[in-house]
Amino acid sequence: MEKFLDYVEKHQNDFVERLRKAVAIPSVSGDPSHRPDVFRMADFLVQELKNLGADVETRDLGKQDWHGTSLDLPPIVLATVGNDPSKKTILVYGHYDVQPALLEDGWNTNPFELVEDEKNRLIGRGSTDDKGPVLGWINVVEAHKNLGLELPVNLKFCLEGMEESGSEGLDELIYKEADKYFKDVDAVCISDNYWLGTTKPCLTYGLRGVSYFHVKIKGPGADLHSGVFGGTVHEPMTDLFAIMSKLVDVHGKILIPGIYDQVRPLTDEEQAIYKDISFKIEELQSAVGNKTNIHEDIPKTLQSRWRNPSLSIHGVEGAFYNPGDKTVIPACVTGKFSIRTVPDMEPKKISQLVCKYIEDEFAKLGSKNTLNVHCTHDGNHWLSSPNHPNYVAAAKAVETVYNVKPDLTREGGSIPVTLSFQSALNKNVLLLPMGRGDDGAHSINEKLDRSNYVKGTQLLGTYLYEVSKVEL
Repeated sequence: MEKFLDYVEKHQNDFVERLRKAVAIPSVSGDPSHRPDVFRMADFLVQELKNLGADVETRDLGKQDWHGTSLDLPPIVLATVGNDPSKKTILVYGHYDVQPALLEDGWNTNPFELVEDEKNRLIGRGSTDDKGPVLGWINVVEAHKNLGLELPVNLKFCLEGMEESGSEGLDELIYKEADKYFKDVDAVCISDNYWLGTTKPCLTYGLRGVSYFHVKIKGPGADLHSGVFGGTVHEPMTDLFAIMSKLVDVHGKILIPGIYDQVRPLTDEEQAIYKDISFKIEELQSAVGNKTNIHEDIPKTLQSRWRNPSLSIHGVEGAFYNPGDKTVIPACVTGKFSIRTVPDMEPKKISQLVCKYIEDEFAKLGSKNTLNVHCTHDGNHWLSSPNHPNYVAAAKAVETVYNVKPDLTREGGSIPVTLSFQSALNKNVLLLPMGRGDDGAHSINEKLDRSNYVKGTQLLGTYLYEVSKVEL
């Protein structure tokens, strides 16, 4: 392991160049014009892995219906390094597609050109989400190959190109391959999340789920002039605002009856974890860019972010939103909001509560407009145990590389594939982040600190050594 750690330190510039090549490929899965680039990124990874002696295969996921246009789905890249039956087999997951990025969005540099600034931050779209971590695993394989060392475990890769667009086709493949390609897997490791703050590594053992809703209110047969029809008809926008205002209060409390009934009670053991976590309110304020935090208390802030449900209003479709003034009464508007769910909330039960509440509130308005409310997506929450041997091994790896015990965290976001792997393979899933909490994934000027990329590569490799020693 010492040879491996030393190799990574000495060859970090080579690894940065690998990341530079990857960032230069604008693999935006959500933009049809960039779909060929997503395929190009898959080819790049296939070649990198083959050059290192991995057995690589790709799986065709077929086609995607993109608003009436048929698009080819990018392949799942499956790769295997080692097949020693006496060793454990660790499956690593990552994605090679990225969010859209344009210079005019506010980037200081070309988003698809990796730039290292004076603070040794590697700036570019995908640097931290998720190309840096994916290449971290490839760097681990390269280091061992060039050192003439065998990996301490058998390593399997599952890399997808549609994570930023709903992971279409991935779930089906995971369940289909559970007793085939994935049959010998002993544990799963995912590096697609981030430290809580900027100074201390963490292990993540829980994620919130997400249920997304559309509230559609339809009235006139066409948009109307407010000067002619204002005050004479029930306006869909007025009805929608009345409904949306009754979903959540200004302090983040969800107003839908029954929502909190399924939330798992806070235990003394969990409460103790929140007290020990290294986090400051100033870090939240810095990430937000303002002092708009609801809670001043750190445990309450973290609990509100990780283990309590939240409701966020996202937008209105069909309304006038351009600059300037327009006196239009929209004929049909759709409000969009989501609820982040937590243990032990059941998505179907949540949908029932939401739909009934909105229908009841709409009825109280006495409006002659029509209402349609439905859930468009319901991904479940995920929870593991930080006491599982897979997590214990990762904690030891953090101590080896960073000389500090990791924080044990949950996250407010959702990574649906985590639950899919856990359910389909019945194996423990570990979230082992590489990047920092201020990396700006999905935002402008996304970055990955060089130190996180280098030490993160060391951490991934060290984790493999530690997990090879434990009973899973």
